[in-house]
Amino acid sequence: MKKLNLTAKILIALVLGIITGLALNAFAPDLFATLDTYLFSPLGQIFLSLINMLVVPIVFFSLVLGVAGLGDTKKLGRMGFKTVVTFLVTTAIAITIGLSLGAIIQPGENSPFTAEERDAASFEGEDTPSVGETLLSVIPENPISALAEGNMLQIIAFSIFIGFALTVLKEKTKGVMNLFEQGNDIMMFLVGIVMKFAPYGTFGLIASALGEAGFESLQSILMYVFVVLLALVIHAIVTYGSIIFFLAKKSPIWFYKNFFPAMTVGFSTSSSNATLPISMEVAQRDLKVSKASSSFVQPLGATINMDGTAIMQGVATIFIAQIYAVDLTFVQLLTVVMTAVLASIGTAGVPGVGLILLAMVLNSVNLPVAGIGLILGIDRLLDMCRTAINISGDAAVALFVSESEKNKKIKEQRGE
Repeated sequence: MKKLNLTAKILIALVLGIITGLALNAFAPDLFATLDTYLFSPLGQIFLSLINMLVVPIVFFSLVLGVAGLGDTKKLGRMGFKTVVTFLVTTAIAITIGLSLGAIIQPGENSPFTAEERDAASFEGEDTPSVGETLLSVIPENPISALAEGNMLQIIAFSIFIGFALTVLKEKTKGVMNLFEQGNDIMMFLVGIVMKFAPYGTFGLIASALGEAGFESLQSILMYVFVVLLALVIHAIVTYGSIIFFLAKKSPIWFYKNFFPAMTVGFSTSSSNATLPISMEVAQRDLKVSKASSSFVQPLGATINMDGTAIMQGVATIFIAQIYAVDLTFVQLLTVVMTAVLASIGTAGVPGVGLILLAMVLNSVNLPVAGIGLILGIDRLLDMCRTAINISGDAAVALFVSESEKNKKIKEQRGE
């Protein structure tokens, strides 16, 4: 009998988790509560803890090596410019798709929510940071504190500085460079070990999430769910497909087939950061993305590229506006796009962060933040789908940057 590969095992675990969670929710909620306490949640939390344990060192080691491996500061500037511009453009496209589909399909029209349900909705948005505060906090006052707290934007900034110094100093810091390479090798070895536990963790996370949510929360806002999922699919096929086909000169089918294992882990964890070790390994091994490009682009993308979240913000803004019977002007829609794009920079790639960003977006156009309470029940499930799209975008841009740098090197060798 042919041995199942990891992708097949994760997919089987995903399906079994969906069936188990929904069945227990529908027919044995008391049994689900017991199993969730002693089996599903522990399985999921152990898996999340294992990969979260590796996130900060992997981002630090890989980004330092990614920057140092570029060889010269001009290449760093060129790659950085391409990466950041591509991320910001795709995020703007993503929220535009969300707003457009929301306006066309109008999921909030003829809403099942009563005035009482709207008034009862609640969401605390007081802790929402401003865009200015986010951008000003990029440079860490204490890098060790940033590493200890897992502040991704500050870790990335510090890593880029270290990588830049290694690039300039070259031979003087060869020993330090070797240390970072060995540290990165250790982290990637540990990723391989943790991934053996992925099917069990996936099963626990999915069974727990769906067992708690069940069918009711899905049915209550079915049109909202449909519009978000449709927008995610369109973005994955059209936007990322175009990057892969026209810019990277590769087949989108080949890309998604090879990147599927990372997408399933992203789906189950709902965290771009937590999935980063796996998505980088898959990109380098199966998509043949260069180590330098993957190490630079994907950790950066996990922090500033939130296309799936931007889509949710676009659809949710329209949905909440329609429920509260508020007509948004063209200027307000532009404000939503700009706020969402800027807010995505420096946002932690962790579960639930989309709701904090949505509070910022709603505040920017004077919509009631309490409206988020209407979609809280379904957001965990949609967050899974958004994360799978987010990490796909990171990998697609990494592939584009890797291929463009490879082509540039070939041209330079030919003297063109």
